[in-house]
Amino acid sequence: MTARAIIVHSLDQARTAMAAAAALGVPLTLASAPGAAAYLGPGWFRKMTAIAAQEYPQVPLTAVLDCGGKAGHALAALSAGVLFIRFTGRKAVAAKLAEIAAVQGGALITGRLRALDLLDEPDPAAACRKWLARP
Repeated sequence: MTARAIIVHSLDQARTAMAAAAALGVPLTLASAPGAAAYLGPGWFRKMTAIAAQEYPQVPLTAVLDCGGKAGHALAALSAGVLFIRFTGRKAVAAKLAEIAAVQGGALITGRLRALDLLDEPDPAAACRKWLARP
């Protein structure tokens, strides 16, 4: 992933991040909160990111769903069409999940995702512009 990542918690936040990326002409990675696959599910995440991508087609987008250390959540995400997942479980399991993701045209992220988290940002639009404009 070469785009800057922004952790979003809602469709409104996804739209805000996409608008900032569109204004700056940069690619974007939208990421879920840590472990979000467990409580939101891949369907919600996929739908949210699909709406954001449809509204801002000029922004190259990568969407990453965090599955924590749960292999079942990672498999469910891949089965639901989420191509990029973050997995923090055992290395042997991660290797198998990475193979499955690659076959589907995606990838597995096992390390820390350096990202701006919009959860407590008082001005999400300004935070996104600042984060995405950094060299």
